Amino acid sequence: MSKTERGVALVTGASSGIGLATAQALRRDGYRVFGTSRKPMVAAPDGVTMLVCDVTDEKSVQTAVDDILVQAGRIDLLVNNAGIGLLGGAEESSPLQAKALFDVNVFGVLRMTNAILPVMRRQRKGRIINMSSILGLIPAPFNALYASTKHAIEGYSESLDHEVRTQGIRVVLIEPGVTRTSFEENITRPDRPLPPYDAARADAEKLMREIVETGDAPEVVADIVVKAANAVSPKRRYTAGKAARQVRFLRRFLPESFVDKSLRKFSRLPA
Repeated sequence: MSKTERGVALVTGASSGIGLATAQALRRDGYRVFGTSRKPMVAAPDGVTMLVCDVTDEKSVQTAVDDILVQAGRIDLLVNNAGIGLLGGAEESSPLQAKALFDVNVFGVLRMTNAILPVMRRQRKGRIINMSSILGLIPAPFNALYASTKHAIEGYSESLDHEVRTQGIRVVLIEPGVTRTSFEENITRPDRPLPPYDAARADAEKLMREIVETGDAPEVVADIVVKAANAVSPKRRYTAGKAARQVRFLRRFLPESFVDKSLRKFSRLPA
């Protein structure tokens, strides 16, 4: 396909932030783009067809995929971007709250991927891009459960890529750093907060607000998604932004003790 006809792309969580920027970037690059949101949008982004889809509902996922096939006949690219956050001490969340987080961030990706794979297999061609995070590479205080979902996506994606590569399908990871979106405004708080964590949790929230203000624009991540989507021989993972590249370097090449001390210093925790 030419640059003006890249193929058909589906971006979940495309109503705002990274998802919206990604849908728009893919559209500019020549894709016919479908985006999803949990609720109907008053106005869809220019050139993007928006569908209502709840990634925690298998029927909703399949309906969205079927709608795209009726309208476009194929799906060449899936960007699993929909996700939610959770900020709090690991023991401050009930198992029920943890399950809800995993239902969106991990099993939502699983549902979308399972619905798309038969389509791509029939085409003998397709690419799946899963949105991870630098927290898929490193731990972060008061992000234990969120980081766990991203570590799960890392392992799932890398394993799946080996399984479907001979079918003409590739699976790629994107690892953004801190991005200037409303993510932190909509982040979930623990459902059973405990007094021993109050002060440190408040400091973690303050730090998050500070670093988001100087974070990368969503378009930085979107540009990397386009690069990964079009690469003839894609890399397994792409970092997005300077901070993400630095974190990846630290994790891969420096001693664990140094990384541990650096993380605690950055998080403003006592050594």
